[in-house]
Amino acid sequence: MKALYRKYRPRTLEDVVGQEHITELLRSSLKQNKLSHAYLFVGPRGCGKTSVARILAHEVNGFKYELEDDYIDIIEIDGASNRGIDNIRDLREKVMIAPTMGRYKVYIIDEVHMLTKEAFNALLKTLEEPPKHAIFIMATTDAYKVPVTITSRAQTFTFNLASHEVMLNYLKRIAKSEKIKITDEAIGVIVKRGGGSFRDSLSLLDQISTLSDGEITAEMVNSAMGLPQDEQIDELLSFYSNGSVADIAMSLRRILSSGVKAETLTEEIIGRIISNPESQFIPLLSKLPEVKSPFAEARLLSALVSHLGNNSLSRVNPINAAAKKHPDMTSNELKQANTSSTATKSKPEQINANPTATSSESKQDKEPNPTSPRSARPNPANHEKNQKDGPTNIDVHFDWAEYLDRVKTLSEAVYSQLRKTKYELIGDVLHIYPGKRIIKSILTRSNNKQILTKVSEEIAVVIHEENEAPSSVQKDETLEKISAIMGGEVKNDSGGNPF
Repeated sequence: MKALYRKYRPRTLEDVVGQEHITELLRSSLKQNKLSHAYLFVGPRGCGKTSVARILAHEVNGFKYELEDDYIDIIEIDGASNRGIDNIRDLREKVMIAPTMGRYKVYIIDEVHMLTKEAFNALLKTLEEPPKHAIFIMATTDAYKVPVTITSRAQTFTFNLASHEVMLNYLKRIAKSEKIKITDEAIGVIVKRGGGSFRDSLSLLDQISTLSDGEITAEMVNSAMGLPQDEQIDELLSFYSNGSVADIAMSLRRILSSGVKAETLTEEIIGRIISNPESQFIPLLSKLPEVKSPFAEARLLSALVSHLGNNSLSRVNPINAAAKKHPDMTSNELKQANTSSTATKSKPEQINANPTATSSESKQDKEPNPTSPRSARPNPANHEKNQKDGPTNIDVHFDWAEYLDRVKTLSEAVYSQLRKTKYELIGDVLHIYPGKRIIKSILTRSNNKQILTKVSEEIAVVIHEENEAPSSVQKDETLEKISAIMGGEVKNDSGGNPF
């Protein structure tokens, strides 16, 4: 039994769906016998480039197109595996031989952007002075990788991904023809996941068709494909907008526990934001591409709470025993459980809930003379001790974006270099890690160093060597902590969820 994407591959230009702006021009060219010696088909995968190339190759020769036919005058070349200059030299020799059966010898070069520079140069010679009986049809997903010398000698046609409505009607028609019982909502999920690609969408429909002898629902499709429900994404984005860290963590855990991968959830969130962009989600959109294995779950949680400031992760309560025993508890029930748990804590822990007061009281206890002046800036020499013994418990408000903005007001040059660096705040010391020697040289100049320390009186600044990485990068300690919060898993190289 043929796969659906092969069974329903178009065999004529009239069968091609969603590319009318191309098929109408090609039909007109065939009718008037005005053919180019070279065509370049550009577009995303699965939108019909190769199918149209094969149809055109048959049409110019008057051949009947069947999927399994093999005409000696139609030569298909995979640019990814035949990308060298020797392959193109062989083509140049054979292209001079006249066609055997048809009017034209047609070369279809798929993924043409994969050819080497030398191979493109060799192909260019043929495109400049092609034999009258030769036609080249090149297809690519990455047009920018094809040299201008090639594209300027070919008629370029740009293929588009199918719109939601076009794909929905197309899959409905095929489902009816194949007697697949499936709801419109379920087909809508497939359309959304297929991303406008005919091949991908048909492959998904083929897979889903065996789910049930009865009617296939959207819930079945979501479960089979490991996709989050729309309501779950709406809830997660709502918690993000409200700045509720505990709810974000709980909602994320619920989704991942249902079998959805962090990478898949990230793709769905990105798609949702792009389809309906709102200003409050733009910062999140810039963070989501960083979500990948390892620690994909931790990276996603970090992206969702990063807009709440550097201390947001410390406000994420670990999943308590009640949540582990009762994963279906609502966020309000969990809050009550956490509140009850907090009430039983010792007195020092309750005092720590008010860091400002604690900091003030400890200062009074440690300073025998309250009127003696306190150093406005900490001593950077203590940073090694901080790294060894852990960050000092000092209430320091620090926001990197705000810090950069202040630097920018004093020096555009320092700002442009500083934004290229990595950083971390350990206690009250800001550690800056230049990636290159030239950046370190600029930042350590006396006047520039003064700017870095001048913009914040609460912190000291230490500039490390250019090849030195932050401790957080070396050990992924932050991500390990977040992973522990999300379910106790430290590292997951496979990219799956840790539950």
